[in-house]
Amino acid sequence: MATGPDQIYCWDISYLPTEVRGIYFYLYLFVDLFSRQIVGWQVYNCESGELASALHQAICERQGITPNQLTVHSDNGAPMKGETMLATLQRLGVATSRSRPAVSNDNPYSEALFRTLKYRPELPVKPFNGLLQARRWATELVHWGKPRASAQRQWLCDASAALPAAR
Repeated sequence: MATGPDQIYCWDISYLPTEVRGIYFYLYLFVDLFSRQIVGWQVYNCESGELASALHQAICERQGITPNQLTVHSDNGAPMKGETMLATLQRLGVATSRSRPAVSNDNPYSEALFRTLKYRPELPVKPFNGLLQARRWATELVHWGKPRASAQRQWLCDASAALPAAR
């Protein structure tokens, strides 16, 4: 259980359609479990443990993550449990948590965020004609989501402050 930001991140990869049937771009997305802030993202043209590893390392550097501070939760996809990603997490002192095998809804924070992002009526997903267009779309989504996560975090803090003190 996270009691503050930068303690637990959830992450996943979602397919983004292209104009070529059967070809996809991939949205890599990391969200802070406590604050619900998107702490890192990128759109790539393939699923890769190496790309995920580099993105995670950049996020840890930008967020100032120290060894043994962070746990990262993901499903059991190949990039999530590949040797490159595991070696990077180990080197950074990041603990891992995984979904149960064959349980499709065991990463609900990431899945819910993807659902929200992809089905917003203001910006429906249409097939992308290039990687740049997909990245621009993702940039708009991340900026759209920031004020909402901030408001949700403030509500959680206000609700926590109203609780009686532990004895």
